[in-house]
Amino acid sequence: MLCSGTLAVPGRADAGWGVPWLDRPGSYRVTVRWSRALGLPRRLPDGLGLAVRVEDADGPGNVLDMLFTSSRSGRLGRHLPLLRPDALAGPYSTLLSYRVGGRERVLAAFPVPGPGGTMPALWQEVARRPVRFDLRAAAPDEPWRTFASLSLEAVRTAPATSTVSYDPYAHSLPGLRPTGRLRRLRDAAYAGSRHGRTAGERDGRPAGPPAADAGRSRPSST
Repeated sequence: MLCSGTLAVPGRADAGWGVPWLDRPGSYRVTVRWSRALGLPRRLPDGLGLAVRVEDADGPGNVLDMLFTSSRSGRLGRHLPLLRPDALAGPYSTLLSYRVGGRERVLAAFPVPGPGGTMPALWQEVARRPVRFDLRAAAPDEPWRTFASLSLEAVRTAPATSTVSYDPYAHSLPGLRPTGRLRRLRDAAYAGSRHGRTAGERDGRPAGPPAADAGRSRPSST
């Protein structure tokens, strides 16, 4: 499922991140793709992927790509993919660490509960109103700190073969780039995601919103 939306960076007047893009306020258009990493049947839990492309992040034409995978939020769990049946039942992590200013930190996307504390089904809710995530960062000895908010505002239907390829190594920013560790795991998961999308097309399954049936909401157990 492909979505368009907005990413807002509040900036930090003091105790900044040491990254120009994170320390100054800004609002950016984003293209976000939600996918099932392993391409398993929809009735089964899968590793869920949230790929975020931030347009003009470091000036016109310069994009930032961040790839998040369903995970837990603890010190160990944030580095491990977690099979999950529901798109909004828990956080997504970059799994690998990023160099954020002078420290290595993991980035994560935490879904924000909707009205009444509900966690809506992803694609159905996007069709009605924005679905929001808090983007946070943390080193092992730090609590999670929010650095941006992500709002998914509209569903875009497009064949899987026509979607953009996200690459966090090629599309990073000064002071904010992934480390080399766990790159093989990320590359393998991303290859599985591409295989799952193309397999769905061969089987006659739609590549648009119906593929997010796994996003039916339940209370988070993570």
